[in-house]
Amino acid sequence: MKKIVLGALAAALMAATTPSAFAQSKEIAVIVKSANSNFWQNVRKGAEAAIKDEAGYTLTFQGPAAESNVADEVNMVENAVNRKVAGIVLAPSDPDALIPSARKAWENGIPLVLIDSLMSPTGEKYYQAFLSTDNDKAGRLCAEELIKRMGTTGKVAIMSYVAGVGSEIGRVGGFTAYIKEHSKIDLIGPFYSQSQMATALNQTIDTLAANPDLKGIFGANEPTAEGMGRAIVQSGKVGQITAIGFDGNQGLQDFVRNGTLQGIAVQGSFQMGQLGIQTVAKIIANQKVPKNVDTGVVFVTKDNLDKPEAKNVLY
Repeated sequence: MKKIVLGALAAALMAATTPSAFAQSKEIAVIVKSANSNFWQNVRKGAEAAIKDEAGYTLTFQGPAAESNVADEVNMVENAVNRKVAGIVLAPSDPDALIPSARKAWENGIPLVLIDSLMSPTGEKYYQAFLSTDNDKAGRLCAEELIKRMGTTGKVAIMSYVAGVGSEIGRVGGFTAYIKEHSKIDLIGPFYSQSQMATALNQTIDTLAANPDLKGIFGANEPTAEGMGRAIVQSGKVGQITAIGFDGNQGLQDFVRNGTLQGIAVQGSFQMGQLGIQTVAKIIANQKVPKNVDTGVVFVTKDNLDKPEAKNVLY
């Protein structure tokens, strides 16, 4: 019995030290928070561009219908592990719920690269790299740009998305910290849209109605910022409120161009997908990779909207 136990332990250690040891296929699975978002579809484009340079490997792309459907994402990861994929690129929608699935990938020698959001610290050993915007830094940038435009006093609303998600904690946390450190602004919220544009629209309309003295507003991700922008238009507040958004789909670009939003912080979503595939391929080939990679952010305004620095990240 002792020999059997020791043999099982040795196998587990082998899986930990040689992640590709048990890979049974040439499939790399990209699993994101939601398939129904231009941001995540741009991640897909980056992954599809990168897979062309990885001879013999194929790509699958999945995501739940909504970012709040955490159980669906967990099932997608479990299924990928059961298929014995060569590697997984994962944007975890919950910092804790994906840890058991990540552990199964690790136990089966399947490389795991996280993008966009981290897991809780207890899951750190189960992934080999994390590629993301520095969300704290990006949130602080948004706060800095808002203060430049509206000053250091007044009332500002925070329209957020899913409470507890790693990117949300960093992004809204950075925004809030910078505001408190550099102004006397009165913050209200955050209000959570669950990454649903219609929910964000209704929440913003209600917030504007309940706070006629509101001077500024921050929309912390793509569907939230788009709903926020539509609410500003419907409420007749264009030009009367300083509005900063996050991410860069066509709807948000249009809001910047017509002055509904004064700026948007745009992540390198294409780069997340592209680097995700490249990083998994390096791990499979037993090459060393950095544990953390900042994929960057560009603050886009009407002044640089049509310049290369913005066009490289807009989608």
